[in-house]
Amino acid sequence: MAKAPSRTSGLSDRNGHGHADDRGQDLGPDRGDDRRPHGNGRRLGGPRAAALARQQLEELIERPCEAVSGLQRRPDGWTVVLEVVELERVPPTTDILATYRVDLDEEGELMGYERVNRYYRNQAGGDS
Repeated sequence: MAKAPSRTSGLSDRNGHGHADDRGQDLGPDRGDDRRPHGNGRRLGGPRAAALARQQLEELIERPCEAVSGLQRRPDGWTVVLEVVELERVPPTTDILATYRVDLDEEGELMGYERVNRYYRNQAGGDS
Protein backbone atom coordinates (compact mmCIF):
# COMPACT_ATOMS: atom_id res chain seq x y z
CA MET A 1 0.00 0.00 0.00
CA ALA A 2 1.37 3.41 -0.96
CA LYS A 3 2.14 5.95 1.73
CA ALA A 4 -0.12 9.00 1.73
CA PRO A 5 1.71 12.27 1.00
CA SER A 6 2.63 14.50 3.90
CA ARG A 7 0.23 17.37 4.56
CA THR A 8 2.94 19.60 6.01
CA SER A 9 3.04 22.49 3.55
CA GLY A 10 6.45 23.43 2.20
CA LEU A 11 8.38 20.87 4.25
CA SER A 12 8.95 17.97 1.85
CA ASP A 13 11.36 18.00 -1.00
CA ARG A 14 10.25 17.72 -4.60
CA ASN A 15 10.70 13.96 -4.65
CA GLY A 16 8.96 13.37 -1.31
CA HIS A 17 12.10 11.76 0.13
CA GLY A 18 12.67 14.12 3.01
CA HIS A 19 11.88 17.41 4.59
CA ALA A 20 13.40 20.67 3.40
CA ASP A 21 12.86 24.22 4.57
CA ASP A 22 12.05 27.04 2.15
CA ARG A 23 15.76 27.44 1.35
CA GLY A 24 16.08 23.76 0.44
CA GLN A 25 18.00 22.78 3.58
CA ASP A 26 17.42 19.15 4.50
CA LEU A 27 15.41 18.76 7.71
CA GLY A 28 15.68 15.01 7.86
CA PRO A 29 13.90 11.97 6.43
CA ASP A 30 10.20 12.12 5.60
CA ARG A 31 8.39 10.65 8.56
CA GLY A 32 4.97 12.01 7.78
CA ASP A 33 3.70 15.03 9.67
CA ASP A 34 6.35 15.67 12.37
CA ARG A 35 4.06 18.27 13.94
CA ARG A 36 1.90 15.42 15.23
CA PRO A 37 4.40 13.09 16.92
CA HIS A 38 1.79 11.19 18.94
CA GLY A 39 0.70 9.14 15.92
CA ASN A 40 3.93 7.13 15.94
CA GLY A 41 4.93 7.55 19.59
CA ARG A 42 7.94 9.81 18.91
CA ARG A 43 8.48 13.13 20.64
CA LEU A 44 9.52 16.19 18.70
CA GLY A 45 13.33 16.32 18.66
CA GLY A 46 15.57 19.36 19.03
CA PRO A 47 16.66 19.80 15.39
CA ARG A 48 13.08 19.54 14.16
CA ALA A 49 11.86 21.94 16.88
CA ALA A 50 14.50 24.48 15.84
CA ALA A 51 13.52 24.16 12.16
CA LEU A 52 9.82 24.62 12.96
CA ALA A 53 10.51 27.62 15.19
CA ARG A 54 12.62 29.20 12.46
CA GLN A 55 10.01 28.59 9.77
CA GLN A 56 7.14 29.99 11.84
CA LEU A 57 9.06 33.06 13.04
CA GLU A 58 10.16 33.90 9.49
CA GLU A 59 6.52 33.73 8.37
CA LEU A 60 5.42 36.11 11.11
CA ILE A 61 8.15 38.75 10.97
CA GLU A 62 8.88 38.41 7.25
CA ARG A 63 12.65 38.46 7.84
CA PRO A 64 15.08 35.54 7.48
CA CYS A 65 16.60 34.00 10.59
CA GLU A 66 20.38 33.96 10.53
CA ALA A 67 21.12 31.45 13.27
CA VAL A 68 19.79 29.31 16.09
CA SER A 69 21.61 30.47 19.21
CA GLY A 70 19.71 28.53 21.86
CA LEU A 71 17.50 25.48 22.28
CA GLN A 72 15.94 24.17 25.47
CA ARG A 73 13.51 21.31 26.10
CA ARG A 74 10.63 22.23 28.41
CA PRO A 75 8.08 19.90 30.02
CA ASP A 76 5.42 21.29 27.66
CA GLY A 77 7.53 21.77 24.51
CA TRP A 78 10.58 23.77 23.39
CA THR A 79 12.11 27.22 23.69
CA VAL A 80 14.24 28.22 20.70
CA VAL A 81 16.40 31.37 20.53
CA LEU A 82 16.91 32.77 17.03
CA GLU A 83 19.03 35.61 15.61
CA VAL A 84 17.51 37.79 12.89
CA VAL A 85 19.00 40.57 10.76
CA GLU A 86 16.47 43.36 11.22
CA LEU A 87 18.31 46.07 9.28
CA GLU A 88 21.05 45.46 6.73
CA ARG A 89 23.62 48.24 6.51
CA VAL A 90 26.93 49.03 4.82
CA PRO A 91 29.34 47.90 6.08
CA PRO A 92 27.71 44.65 7.30
CA THR A 93 29.39 45.01 10.71
CA THR A 94 26.84 47.77 11.41
CA ASP A 95 23.79 45.55 10.62
CA ILE A 96 21.16 45.61 13.35
CA LEU A 97 20.31 42.14 14.62
CA ALA A 98 17.67 40.96 17.06
CA THR A 99 17.36 37.97 19.33
CA TYR A 100 13.94 36.30 19.43
CA ARG A 101 12.67 33.70 21.90
CA VAL A 102 10.17 31.31 20.34
CA ASP A 103 8.07 28.90 22.41
CA LEU A 104 6.65 25.75 20.80
CA ASP A 105 4.32 23.16 22.29
CA GLU A 106 5.21 19.45 22.30
CA GLU A 107 3.83 19.09 18.75
CA GLY A 108 5.81 21.99 17.27
CA GLU A 109 2.98 24.51 17.18
CA LEU A 110 3.88 28.13 17.95
CA MET A 111 2.76 29.17 21.42
CA GLY A 112 4.41 32.59 21.42
CA TYR A 113 7.45 34.63 20.52
CA GLU A 114 9.18 37.74 21.80
CA ARG A 115 12.05 39.96 20.68
CA VAL A 116 14.36 40.00 23.68
CA ASN A 117 17.33 42.00 22.40
CA ARG A 118 18.58 44.23 19.58
CA TYR A 119 22.23 44.88 18.84
CA TYR A 120 24.78 45.83 16.20
CA ARG A 121 26.52 42.89 14.54
CA ASN A 122 29.93 44.18 15.66
CA GLN A 123 28.97 44.17 19.38
CA ALA A 124 30.78 41.44 21.22
CA GLY A 125 28.31 39.27 23.13
CA GLY A 126 25.26 40.83 21.46
CA ASP A 127 24.30 42.96 24.48
CA SER A 128 22.56 46.26 23.89
